[in-house]
Amino acid sequence: MPDISNDNQAYDRARKRVEDLRGFYMHVLSYLSVNLGLFILDMMTPGGPWFFWPLVGWGILVLLHGATVLMNGSLFDERWEERKIRQFMERDRERLRGPPRPPRPLIP
Repeated sequence: MPDISNDNQAYDRARKRVEDLRGFYMHVLSYLSVNLGLFILDMMTPGGPWFFWPLVGWGILVLLHGATVLMNGSLFDERWEERKIRQFMERDRERLRGPPRPPRPLIP
């Protein structure tokens, strides 16, 4: 019999991934359309080219957003949190245990 809770968890993860991708695609679309408008505005006004600065600044943010979404989910997702929690718990356990004890001598 299939495990319904695993199916629900898989569906929730897939849905979250789709929402993240949609958010990234909307970010790219707004980045392109706004910067195209800024380029046109810059070409229609006198002075030096200033459209480059928002293009680069916002472009860095788009790249960071893409890196978090396209690298198999976000960089700091729930799985990362769980791994870090287990890592810290294990480190605390080892610290509380103290240094390893030397083996006891065998006395016949």
